[in-house]
Amino acid sequence: MTGLESLKPLLTALALPPVPWLVLMLAGGHLARTRRRAGMLLLWLGAALVWLSACRGAAYWLETGLLRVPAPLSATAVAALREEARRAPGSGAIVVLGAGRIARAPETGAPDLSPESLERLRQGLRLARETGWPLAFSGGVGHAQRADTGPGEAEIARLVAERDFRAPVRWLETESRDTRENAARTMALLQPVGVRHVVLVTHGWHMPRALREFERASGGAAVVTPAPMGLQAGPPRGVLAWMPDAPGYARVRAVCREALARWVSG
Repeated sequence: MTGLESLKPLLTALALPPVPWLVLMLAGGHLARTRRRAGMLLLWLGAALVWLSACRGAAYWLETGLLRVPAPLSATAVAALREEARRAPGSGAIVVLGAGRIARAPETGAPDLSPESLERLRQGLRLARETGWPLAFSGGVGHAQRADTGPGEAEIARLVAERDFRAPVRWLETESRDTRENAARTMALLQPVGVRHVVLVTHGWHMPRALREFERASGGAAVVTPAPMGLQAGPPRGVLAWMPDAPGYARVRAVCREALARWVSG
């Protein structure tokens, strides 16, 4: 199992766009030497899929079709959490899931959070401030990173929170490498101290799988409230939504990665 886990980043990269579509185009080029019509069909199909794999419009429709993303927390829901925190201050926690670290940022020479992790941390700190519940951050060193290249993600998050936001992080879960371990290790950390309500913060495309893992890890002993962030306001409109760009490419890959992970994990 350890050997398979070490291959997880490579296998995931090979399964995500644009690699399958490039392989399809190579197969089409090979086939075109003997069966020109069928080969050209595969070439054009692969090219079209490569194009769509970098479009925000395709990302939106994939996300809504493949993932059931919960709605963001409303002002009413936040007010209810604030009241619950007032009545039972030790019963809940805001839990932020990490999304990667930078072992050594060139501009500072120090470790830092990835942009996605920083977005999640900022949202978690906002909810902690608005509700009054303390913050927990979950994240160690991912499968694709070396453990000997500096502090884990949660340790970096505490440094960033204190230095840049002047805010504390009460609990650090520093050993997890993926979403399943996020859930198991974080609940093992929080439940013994009386936390029975978790407000889970992660990106919308990641929330369905994260929510499922945390509900499993809690064993029904804790309420898990999703607080997704980074949601799309609605379907992108206009011709630019179907022109390739970096945000579209990143989002398509994120959605496909989540769909693949859910399929593999059952």
